[in-house]
Order: sequence, then C-alpha cells, then structure tokens
Amino acid sequence: MQKTELLSTNRKENASVVMSSIEIAQLCEKRHDNVMADIRIMLETLKIQSPDFSGDYIDSKGRTYPCFYLPKRETMILVSGYRIDLRAKIIDRLDELEKGKQEVALPQNYAMALRQLADTVEQNQQLSSQITSMESYFRNGITAPQFAKGLNGVNSQQINEHLRQVKWLYKDSTGDWRVSSYARDRYMTEETSEISAHGKDPIIKYKPTLLKKGAAKLYEWYTQGKLTMKANWNGEFTQDKAVGL
Repeated sequence: MQKTELLSTNRKENASVVMSSIEIAQLCEKRHDNVMADIRIMLETLKIQSPDFSGDYIDSKGRTYPCFYLPKRETMILVSGYRIDLRAKIIDRLDELEKGKQEVALPQNYAMALRQLADTVEQNQQLSSQITSMESYFRNGITAPQFAKGLNGVNSQQINEHLRQVKWLYKDSTGDWRVSSYARDRYMTEETSEISAHGKDPIIKYKPTLLKKGAAKLYEWYTQGKLTMKANWNGEFTQDKAVGL
C-alpha cells in the first residue's frame, strides 16, 4: 500500500485526543478511500453529522484532499470490526496520544502552573477580541460566502456546500439555494426579490443570508478548523473586515 504523508490539516488540536483517517489507514494497512467510506457508514449509523469530524489535508505534492478526524470513542467503534492485530495498533497509538496530552497538560511546578494560567488568560483575551471583531464585521443581509471571504484561508466557494451538509441549506427544483426549516429564523433567513420579464409572470428569487447567530456559528467552525480551507492557507486564523462588505 502506498503510504500517504500527512503534511498539514485544516483542523486545530483541542483538549481531546483525535486520530485522522490518514493515520488510521496507515496503521490498519488499508486504502484511505476505503477507510473514509467505513467512517461515513459508521457516522450515518450513529446519526452523527459528518461535518463535525470533517477536515482536509495536503499531501506531499501539495494537493488537498478530504479526510476525517475521529475522537477516541468513534475511532474504537470504527476499528471494532477490523482484525485484532490492527485494533491493537490503534489502541497503542491512542495510548501514546493520550500520554502525550497528559505530559503537555500537567504543570510540573508552581511557576509552570502560573505560566499556564497566564497563557490561558491571554488566549481568552484574544478570543474575546476575535469575537468582538466578528460582531463588528457582521451586517444584516450578508451571505455565507460573503462572510467567509473575510476569514483568512477559507474556501468561500465551498461554504454553501458545507451548509447543505449540516442541513442549513438545500437546493430547490430550479437549482437555487434555499434555507431549510431547521436553520430558518435560527441561523439564516431569506431575502426575496421579484424579477419581471416582458409578457411573463414575475419570478421570485431567494437569497439566503446569515443571522447573527449563524455568523457566530460559522466563525466558531472556522476557529475549530471545520471549514474547507484553501491549499495555500498560511495556517493563521485572521479576519479581513474589508472583504465581502
């Protein structure tokens, strides 16, 4: 099996241990596309929305491909049907990841504990500043792609597709994007316009736009690394308020 090198991802590590579908495929000596298919079946069976664990990676040739990042529970469920020796590899690797997390997380002395506390306060201040910036950037009537254009590295052309996967949007019979009942008046709304053609009945066009809560959720997904990123993204989560307005 050809080994794929995981060079970079669009997902930030958080407090929990996760394994990428790339690493699972390598450890289990399986094709990555087959592992991806197994994961989709598992998530559908568990009634878990796949965007919660979706991401992408850049291979050794600079090409971007989709992948998944699974927490420990979902990783163990996935490999429960694999061979015993392959399951053992996954268990050993999860143990390594958990030990690594503990080594990083536990302060060794009082001075280190104070330093970690100071870092946490600084991170919270930065997050507060980012949220304030997001709120000043948001305006009524802004579409999801317009909003995404101001988020550094996000592939804004894929935003509507992401929103379809999380059941915020769907396409009607004409191929136009519409807001689903799930997201309507909760995360998004629709602006309507009437287009008149000579000798024909007026046509109603719909424009899905974000509500403030929807923009905040989109921004949260962005900082969590759950949106599709451009291949040339520099890894920084920043915002350009001038874009998309």
